[in-house]
Amino acid sequence: MSVYSIDKLIAEARRLAAEYRRTTGKPLAGVSSEICLHDAARLLDLEICNPPVGGYDAIGRGPREGKRIQIKGRAIYNEARPGQRVGQLKLDQEWDSVVLVLMDAELEPFEIYEAERADIEACLAELDKSRRRNRGAMSVARFRNIGRLVWTREEGVVEEEVWCNQP
Repeated sequence: MSVYSIDKLIAEARRLAAEYRRTTGKPLAGVSSEICLHDAARLLDLEICNPPVGGYDAIGRGPREGKRIQIKGRAIYNEARPGQRVGQLKLDQEWDSVVLVLMDAELEPFEIYEAERADIEACLAELDKSRRRNRGAMSVARFRNIGRLVWTREEGVVEEEVWCNQP
């Protein structure tokens, strides 16, 4: 058993990864994914699968009870830079929704979006002739359009009826 809590370890990993990027100009490989897993579980009341399960990273509790959720994270260093991508979605495996944790340059979460599997599959079907569809690749902007905002740094958990990104 460790003398450090997981929260303290994640905070230190967050600090070190941000400093590493400022110093080298490169992200510290693998750290942001662990940070976003921790943040999504803590902020959205999810239980991380341990050991990992193919296709999803967590099981929902509370309002997401029993839902199988993939968790993706993206550090946004420059909002003006287009073309940011969500990590590969595991379309050939079992899951119910995807949560995208958006982090700032300090690897602190500022927004979390959730998209249902049917919405993601419909969106990727539009890219039918593209190689991106086969890889399960999607831009952050597209994910924001099809997903719904479920958490913000300013508001915390966003209630479904309060916010809608659909016209």
